[in-house]
Amino acid sequence: MTGRILRIELRRSAAVAVALLMLVTGTVLLLTATQFFAGRWMQLAVTTRTMLMVLLPLALAGGAWLGRRDARNRVDELFASTVRPRWQRVGPTAGALAIAVVTAYLLVFLIAAGWVVRTSAYFPARAIVVTAVGVPALVAAAWLGMAAGRAVPRLITAPVVAVLGFVLVGLVPDLVMMADTASTMTRFRPEPSAVLLIPVFSGGVDDFQTVTNRVSLLQMVWLVSLAATGLLLLGAVRRRAIALAVLPAVLGAAVTVPLLPVGGTRGAVAPDPVAVELVCDNDGPQVCVTRAHAGVLPDVVGPAREALAVMAAKLPNAPVRAVETRQVAYWAQLSPDLSPPRHPVDTVVFEAPTITSTGGADLSDDYFRPSLLRAAWQQECGEGSERDDEPLARMVAAAWLSDQPPTLESWWDRADAERAQRAYQALVSLPQAEQRQRMAAAREAALDCRYDDLLALLPEDKP
Repeated sequence: MTGRILRIELRRSAAVAVALLMLVTGTVLLLTATQFFAGRWMQLAVTTRTMLMVLLPLALAGGAWLGRRDARNRVDELFASTVRPRWQRVGPTAGALAIAVVTAYLLVFLIAAGWVVRTSAYFPARAIVVTAVGVPALVAAAWLGMAAGRAVPRLITAPVVAVLGFVLVGLVPDLVMMADTASTMTRFRPEPSAVLLIPVFSGGVDDFQTVTNRVSLLQMVWLVSLAATGLLLLGAVRRRAIALAVLPAVLGAAVTVPLLPVGGTRGAVAPDPVAVELVCDNDGPQVCVTRAHAGVLPDVVGPAREALAVMAAKLPNAPVRAVETRQVAYWAQLSPDLSPPRHPVDTVVFEAPTITSTGGADLSDDYFRPSLLRAAWQQECGEGSERDDEPLARMVAAAWLSDQPPTLESWWDRADAERAQRAYQALVSLPQAEQRQRMAAAREAALDCRYDDLLALLPEDKP
């Protein structure tokens, strides 16, 4: 009997309309942000969680609209006079709405997954756990919205709870983060762990990070308890039952908040050791990228080997392999005292290219290929080790390799552009043997995280 009522609710109630609205809205939002997650599953999971900023208010509003149905049709007093308990009457409706909103959420994820599955070569299982947190979050929002619609059966209830929901999940975390930022914008106080009770993950992760399972599971415990409170409020009639309905949410918060990490979203992420493993192409000079970016390896191999050939033609003891940097921040997260591994003289370390909305490497601009040449004078030396003039000096060094004067983009200071031109002209005016000797010495020092020889290429006086 209950199953038959549930099917009728799915066919005839507003649950399907709410689901369609969420499906269309979520799909549009995700498909306009494919550049943030294409080719990377964890980024898709985090983007989907961020999308809850919009989906949760919609679920709240849909629940409030459905919750006022009896009052709108003037049958609430009639149903209240029956002997059947209220929770049995509202159960199928609440179940239908829960099925509808969860189905819409999962369909949005599956549609967006089409932009990832074709190009990604690394699937972290934690991405499923991170995405799954949205399921109890939407159920809780839908049931709390129904309870609000039943308690205040007014036309304005749905838009009001939608606005309140957006303020809570969309603005409160950002306001807390701003309050925890020092006035100098250089130091941060830890965000309270209670911020993680809000399921929207607005902090973001980079390609070598993951949201810990511990945080995701604790969030699920809290959201399930919140959903239980919503369902109990929906079925409560007497004041005592209403008061007891709040108990699951209170207990859930009491259990989870002390176990959640301090620092908010920054405390919820951890380095992913599998994501930084190297995947290499050995059909020629070895070119390696991290497993998180393995999908762009075919695009990177050609430009990387071209850069190695240019280096071999001019640099003594030139590198013979190219490896993507595994990000200094990754090693700093493992331990504050842990230094990143130093790469040997036969290896050039480059930064990954920008990933396009289709999951491939963006080689259309003039940044990635010159950056491969600049990488000959670059080493993973730890955060805060780079001097202000090092990028300019590396640009001059790369220009020497390519036999082309340095071309600086419009955002560079004009004085720096003139300084780079003077440095390049002074360098190429030297005898060939001395040029090679100076550049080899600069590279050897740079690989040892000493940049004095490289900075010596630049004139000390600025125009």
